[in-house]
Amino acid sequence: MDTGGRLIAGSHNRNEFVLINADENSRIKSVKELSGETCQICGDEIEITDDGEPFVACNECAFPVCRPCYEYERREGNQACPQCKTRYKRIKGSPRVEGDEEEDGIDDLDNEFDYDASDHQQVAEAVLGARLNTGRGSYPNTSGMPAHSELDFSPPSSQIPLLTYGEEGLEISADHHALIVPPFMGNGNKVRPMPYADPSVPLQPRPMVPKKDVAVYGYGSVAWKDRMEEWKKKQNDKLQVVKHGGGNNGGKFDGEELDDADLPMMDEGRQPLSRELPISSSKINPYRMIIILRLAILGLFFHYRLLHPVRNAYGLWLTSVICEIWFAVSWILDQFPKWFPIERETYLDRLSLRYEKEGKPSELSSVDIFVSTVDPMKEPPLITANTVLSILAVDYPVDKVACYVSDDGAAMLTFEALSETSEFARKWVPFCKKFNIEPRAPEWYFSQKMDYLKNKVHPAFVRERRAMKREYEEFKVRINGLVSTAQKVPEDGWTMQDGTPWPGNNVRDHPGMIQVFLGHSGVRDVEGNELPHLVYVSREKRPGFEHHKKAGAMNALIRVSAVLSNAPYLLNVDCDHYINNSKALREAMCFMMDPISGKKICYVQFPQRFDGIDRHDRYSNRNVVFFDINMKGLDGIQGPIYVGTGCVFRRQALYGFDAPVTKKRPGKTCNCLPKWCCFLCCCSRKNKKTKQRKEKPKKFKPREASKQIHAVENIEEGIIELNSQKSSDTSEMKMEKKLGQSPVFVASTLLENGGVPQNASPASLLSEAIQVISCGYEDKTEWGKEVGWIYGSVTEDILTGFKMHCHGWRSVYCIPKRPAFKGSAPINLSDRLHQVLRWALGSVEIFLSRHCPIWYGYGGGLKWLERFSYINSVVYPWTSIPLVVYCTLPAICLLTGQFIVPEISNYASIVFMLLFVSIAVTGVLEMQWGGVGIDDWWRNEQFWVIGGVSSHLFALFQGLLKVLAGVSTSFTVTSKAADDGEFSELYIFKWTSLLIPPTTLLIINIIGVVVGISDAINNGYDSWGPLFGRLFFAFWVIIHLYPFLKGLLGKQDRKPTIILVWSFLLASILTLMWVRINPFVSRDGPVLEVCGLNCDD
Repeated sequence: MDTGGRLIAGSHNRNEFVLINADENSRIKSVKELSGETCQICGDEIEITDDGEPFVACNECAFPVCRPCYEYERREGNQACPQCKTRYKRIKGSPRVEGDEEEDGIDDLDNEFDYDASDHQQVAEAVLGARLNTGRGSYPNTSGMPAHSELDFSPPSSQIPLLTYGEEGLEISADHHALIVPPFMGNGNKVRPMPYADPSVPLQPRPMVPKKDVAVYGYGSVAWKDRMEEWKKKQNDKLQVVKHGGGNNGGKFDGEELDDADLPMMDEGRQPLSRELPISSSKINPYRMIIILRLAILGLFFHYRLLHPVRNAYGLWLTSVICEIWFAVSWILDQFPKWFPIERETYLDRLSLRYEKEGKPSELSSVDIFVSTVDPMKEPPLITANTVLSILAVDYPVDKVACYVSDDGAAMLTFEALSETSEFARKWVPFCKKFNIEPRAPEWYFSQKMDYLKNKVHPAFVRERRAMKREYEEFKVRINGLVSTAQKVPEDGWTMQDGTPWPGNNVRDHPGMIQVFLGHSGVRDVEGNELPHLVYVSREKRPGFEHHKKAGAMNALIRVSAVLSNAPYLLNVDCDHYINNSKALREAMCFMMDPISGKKICYVQFPQRFDGIDRHDRYSNRNVVFFDINMKGLDGIQGPIYVGTGCVFRRQALYGFDAPVTKKRPGKTCNCLPKWCCFLCCCSRKNKKTKQRKEKPKKFKPREASKQIHAVENIEEGIIELNSQKSSDTSEMKMEKKLGQSPVFVASTLLENGGVPQNASPASLLSEAIQVISCGYEDKTEWGKEVGWIYGSVTEDILTGFKMHCHGWRSVYCIPKRPAFKGSAPINLSDRLHQVLRWALGSVEIFLSRHCPIWYGYGGGLKWLERFSYINSVVYPWTSIPLVVYCTLPAICLLTGQFIVPEISNYASIVFMLLFVSIAVTGVLEMQWGGVGIDDWWRNEQFWVIGGVSSHLFALFQGLLKVLAGVSTSFTVTSKAADDGEFSELYIFKWTSLLIPPTTLLIINIIGVVVGISDAINNGYDSWGPLFGRLFFAFWVIIHLYPFLKGLLGKQDRKPTIILVWSFLLASILTLMWVRINPFVSRDGPVLEVCGLNCDD
């Protein structure tokens, strides 16, 4: 697609289409002016022929008519020009119709009988090509398809070539029949061919080649032999890398040996591209036994707790029991999805052997990569630039990679930074591929602390690396200059280099914008090699339209990429997640392109890894327990959940299609049962089959018809074809209602293998691309409901993956040895809590929506353990209420002198000890098979409490207000780590109300410990025994909140005073309430006892 490197801005609803950064002569004001001459019948653009001239249907008056209308007029109309009434002559590349025999000088045997199509993929390609007016001079010849007006969206029924179709050529002998195709098989007017002979239409015989040695000619025998020859040739090509040293002829294979069924399995390239690695039984079996044992211990624990209430503290006892029951249910939902953990291994060498044969073009599938960004002031352009550079330098065929950057903030800073990035990529990409460096994000490559000369033998490496580092530093200075300039917005808004006002000056009211930076003709790297596509996209925004934040931006990218490149697979990454492993796409293709198991995979999820986190990971930013334990467990069921970034999708799955149904294997007989039992089984099977036959309508299968009965059969088949045509028209209308009113996009969804016509005209592509990113395109469609990223939650990732699993798809979890992606995590506590708040808020929204996994998706393809995981992912914010209450109980017990359990007996002590031991052993075994260190496991436990009593609690109330009361809430975009020194922001606190609840819990528990110890000192030795249980309970809370306390006291000069003021105020109020309600002394006054001494004496 050649746009001359200019920005395209427009609005489909307002009929605006403008090229910016152009002179006045090339400035385009509308689609009509850009497209040139249009057809006067249908309004489509008139294509360009191979000679570079517009298509001319009538040589007398040159009345503008496109090729599809011309062919339709010749086939179904009066075969004359609408203006001068001159009869149309047949143009090379068009099918022959009645009356063309009188014309001479036309020799086009390749196209004159090119009517039928039997491949669904080719039909969809023809539809897409006709919609786009691809500019091919002989379009039906290029794809073997009729024009768009001759096609529909339903897959055509297979047609058996009929020899001597009711007649025989007089000049052909009986043993050399002729293949005769009726002229009405062009499927004119969207009607299927009626395969019966019309005596009024002369038939053109085509004799077979006498050289072909075929003993008995049958229906389709010539084509069959050609296919067999082609198949044998492909088999020879596939077996060129056979790793087989045996044989009498030194490994050479002749035609007879190709029939051996065992030979393909010897080919390394035809082995499975991946395999499952189950966890060792020595690790997983004890783990499962401990889970069952822990369930039994929980039963004993609750049996004791319910049958032994605390009479003098009944309220505390009942509250604690309710909280413990909720914790037990949450543990079950979290634990059992980890019952079948697995790991996976990929074979990149087999992928190359299968799809990248030497001397042939690569057969790897294309991938469209989505990068989303909103505000360049919160998501620095330098980080986004590094992500884009790592994508452009990925180890994958350049013609099969397209990078789309979604700027949902319509910021000119992002646009200018991407322009600088595209220019620097011309130097960076060849450097990466020449020296095979990792990672291919320059910021992280030049800053890594390692020996960069390791395994480098090229003599020019050091010199070129120094030069490239200098180029990158100059690139950083230019980006920093753009950021500095963007700090102050001019009063009249930003203007572009040619003086045109920036279309996105009004963030909430601007047209859609598309800029192709790389990939158009003439733009190559410094070594003259082709570069991947790089496209800037900013969707249209207008007041009064709901734009659905990130989910809406991703859906706009799906549509615009389907029009421009239409790769069958998509990868989405956040702007701060760069590709750390250049072979990440190949890792995903080992699953997606596996011919055995790949068809049912909807996405491949990679774990999130992060840079710039301190060694202790105080706030559990790495989230290792979730990515290395929970996700491995889900991979053994139906696959991991989608986490929002680092995920390769199958495009067809995002369109809301169901997963392909696996055919059941035929039943087998066995000798292990008595004969009468087998007889009964056979009878029951026969009865079922007969019932199914009665229920199913009769199907007409194509078969060899004699000359006497072929006409009746053909008439019946024709009637059925007409009925199927009506249903296909209905399905086409349903597709447009589901996917929108863009015919080009709807046609592209039928292409399972992706792709667009190579010679598609820029005007048609760009006008369609502008249409599909218009703000009103999704109105009255299924976008956001059943198609694309699902709306209704700020965590659209969980909802989108859940819908795919409900459609029967499965996902795969891929953990390469070298992390595939790395990103920057929020480094200070305030930003981390805001991030967790966003996730929890999305879960609350899903819980209160119709897509809640508790009641949605039954009867589909979702497995029960997978449903447990999704239920846990939307229920966990509700755990914040019992967690806050439970963390408050220790302070209450210490201040009141009461406890939640009665005096503990020996039996109770054993049960409590067994419960604590089972919890510890479960964690140890999980760490063992998950490969997680004890530090990461413990930090995860601590932050579960910190986030539960702060972010989860606020998210719960905000979600209830938003869904029930309609009060919309907004969250702050997480700040990314800046280049201000390593861990410089670790101790920064930003004011947020999220810090108040954990601070209050810390203070009241510390006060409770002081009061309890003071009370024990005053009351003597006997009060220390009951105190230990309460102190243990309080220290459990304080230890879990310790990272929060350490962060709060880490930097005295940066501590916000307001947090301490509110926390001390709340703690004082609670303390005064306790003193008023339940002081140390009895309510009846001090207890006075007679000491036994006579004081009067």
